[in-house]
Amino acid sequence: MALAIMCSGGDAPGMNPAIKKFVDYLYERGETPYFIYDGLEGLIDGKIKKAVHKDVAGIVHRGGTIIRSSRSKRFFDPAYRQEAWKNLESRGIDGLVVLGGDGSFRAMDVFSKEYPLNFVGIPTTIDNDIYGTDTCLGVDTALNVIRDALDKIRDTASSFSRAFVVELMGRECGYLTVVSAVTSGAEICIIPEVDFNWHVAKEHLQREMKHGRNYILALVAEGTEMTSDIADWLENEIGMETRITILGHVQRGGSPTVADRMLGFEFVVHAVDHLFSSERSNKVLVVQKSEIKMMEIDDVVNHRYRLDPELLGMLNRLD
Repeated sequence: MALAIMCSGGDAPGMNPAIKKFVDYLYERGETPYFIYDGLEGLIDGKIKKAVHKDVAGIVHRGGTIIRSSRSKRFFDPAYRQEAWKNLESRGIDGLVVLGGDGSFRAMDVFSKEYPLNFVGIPTTIDNDIYGTDTCLGVDTALNVIRDALDKIRDTASSFSRAFVVELMGRECGYLTVVSAVTSGAEICIIPEVDFNWHVAKEHLQREMKHGRNYILALVAEGTEMTSDIADWLENEIGMETRITILGHVQRGGSPTVADRMLGFEFVVHAVDHLFSSERSNKVLVVQKSEIKMMEIDDVVNHRYRLDPELLGMLNRLD
């Protein structure tokens, strides 16, 4: 049996460990692994190659993905999906493992409804915005990259008596920002899911400053588009010299943590085992209470991810 693996959408730490385990595990089973390079674009263009052990030697510690990734507008054209299917059929590929996020799974949902695709999705995005799973591949590494940056920023903020506004990734999801705020002890956390109480926050900060506070760390989720507003408010209303730091794509890079390496290994083994036991699958792997489970792709793409209320309860929102 021949299986292929593909990365789609934004890259995330943990992709390379998953790719290595995919190749090693298939050869252990006496089966043939294939790589699809450049994501959905590569699937359309036939960039599909048989993988060997040499391809994955020494990649576990590397961030990103050796088979690269892409986003594809062409894939939403039925004619290009037909090309993609022909490319899989012509190589005798029986099943597909896709490392990706919400957009990738929506593409696979359409694809699997049109063709007899045997498919398993692995939730892979630092945004952690996939419905049904407690965590995604890449999240732990991203949080540790952010933690390291925030610890360094707090050092200089306290040394110069400044406010620092740090913008974090996550699209419309505030997960990275909430967890980072809780674990860094940030004074302000701005996320799309919760309205910011300007008046109460001002009173709170001014009271603390009267008692000796000389710096402020404010975390802002990119989806709020409030980074400049918060910086202006801290400068003009709170009266503290303010700097903005946008971490940007540094959050998507770096050597994957032990947790992400292990999660990548476990996801791939579950995916491969399921594909061998099923003639037709359109499932997504999820983590629920530390256990890996399967969900129908329809359930994943037709529901919206929401932050855990318990997580929000840990956050001092200054309200």
